[in-house]
Amino acid sequence: MINNTLNPQLEQLLSEQMTPLSTADQNTIAEVSQAAPISALVDGRGLACPMPLLKTKVALRSMQPGQSIYVLATDPNSQHDLAAFCDHANLQLALNTSSVQGPVDSLEKLDTIFHLIITKTNGN
Repeated sequence: MINNTLNPQLEQLLSEQMTPLSTADQNTIAEVSQAAPISALVDGRGLACPMPLLKTKVALRSMQPGQSIYVLATDPNSQHDLAAFCDHANLQLALNTSSVQGPVDSLEKLDTIFHLIITKTNGN
């Protein structure tokens, strides 16, 4: 499912983060990665907005059209900003979902992980 250009540590992190996702979201990831390989991972967990967006923009510069990037973030504003960025830049947002990593009643702000897959299309 994951392009082998990711180093083993990033590939393991990505696999661990996919585990709590619903079956439907995991199926979406499998479908997207077949059509547009996931070739980069942006780990924006713990970073305040707009840092996950900026890291995503930097990563997209080195990607070829048809490749996808998997973004993890914990700031809810980043989820909205990345979706708006995709609309503005004509990028395909293939997955935009979240999962809870800790106890549901936890006050930890970082327990909710937002998962996004962005595919670079021609001309961006």
